[in-house]
Order: sequence, then structure tokens, then C-alpha cells
Amino acid sequence: MEQLVLTPTGKQCLQSLLQVWLDFDLTLSKVPIVQRLEQERLSLEDYQRLLVDLRQQVIEGARWITRGASSFEREFVDVRSNIISHAKEEHKDYLLLEKDFVATGGDLAVIQSGSKNIGTEALHSFLMYRASLPNPVDLVGARWIIEGLGNKMATKWSKAIDRQFSFEHSVSTFMSFHGKNDEKHMAELYELIDKVCQSEKDVQAITQSAKVVARLYCLQLEEVDNH
Repeated sequence: MEQLVLTPTGKQCLQSLLQVWLDFDLTLSKVPIVQRLEQERLSLEDYQRLLVDLRQQVIEGARWITRGASSFEREFVDVRSNIISHAKEEHKDYLLLEKDFVATGGDLAVIQSGSKNIGTEALHSFLMYRASLPNPVDLVGARWIIEGLGNKMATKWSKAIDRQFSFEHSVSTFMSFHGKNDEKHMAELYELIDKVCQSEKDVQAITQSAKVVARLYCLQLEEVDNH
């Protein structure tokens, strides 16, 4: 990635988001199913439940992203274009989760008929609410957490999952794909942060949304064990 020269406000926002990520990473590491995954103690049932619950979040992702794009006014037309392009790239990613679930021996009808857990309900509701407000620049904070997971955790998790199971082919294509693809998305996100973060108020809003999404994402993963 080319070296990006941030404005002072953009730099302040990025520093704030980096601290949110560090706190999120620490909390995430204490979530039981994440601990089992990283310690390579994940059972097949664990992984199948995780796939079912992640699908419910991922299939809704393009909805809040495109809703957010439609809420930006004309002075943010280039931001709107970036967000629409991002949604177009990812709106069928849930199919990879279905593929992985079936590859583990799961019934396609089971993952397709799954419902949101408590954490996913809260996460989706928050994101749709914020995306419906005028010029929702704070959603950059939401993307910071979600894209950051793909960029920083997905490849590590994919390799750990494949080591734990003896299937002929990988059963972690969703995570593997995002581990590779989200590096580009993060580069785009750095530019977006610099573009939309124009004031102290923006810094606070973006940081707050990142904190909320971080907490709700952890709740979503905590609830995987509550089936």
C-alpha cells in the first residue's frame, strides 16, 4: 500500500481507531469460541454453529452498507460511490459460508434457515439505524472493526480451522478469502477516513460507532454458544 499522508484530523481519527482496535482485540481473545478456535480445540459442532451465526450477519451486511450509501448527500457523492462499490463486491459473500458449512457435512437447508442470535440482532439493528441517518460518516468506524477482522484475523483463523479438521478440502474458504481481500479494503478505508473525518465531532462519532460495533461483534460471538 502506498504511504498515505493524512490530514491532522484524519490522523487523530486513525489514532483513536487504533486504540479501539487494541481494546477490541483484547476482548475478542476472551470470547470462549474464539479461545477454542485459536487454541485449536474447536469441535465440528462449534464450527458449524459459528458458520450458521456468521451467515446471518454477512447476508445483512450489504443492506446496511447500501442504506448508508443512499443516506449520503450530493457533497459526498464520491464517498457514496466507494460504499456502493464495496457493497457490490461483498453482497454474495454469504455463499462462501454456505459452501463451508456443506463442506463440513452440514445440511444446506439448516444454514439457510438459521436466525440471528441476540448479538447479531443488536449489531444489525444498530448498523441499520445509523445507516439511515443523513451523511452517516460514523459508519467508517463500523467498517474499521468489520474489515479489520478480515484483514487481521481471518487468515490466522482460517489456518487454525483447517488444522483442526481432516477434510479433503478447506472448510474455511470464507475466512481465507477475506484474509486476502480485506487488505485492499483497508487501504480504501484509510483514504475514506481522511476524506470524511473533517472535525472533532466526526472523530468522536466515528470512534463511538467503532466502539459500539466492537462490543456488539463480541456479543454476537459470545452468543454462538447459546443455542
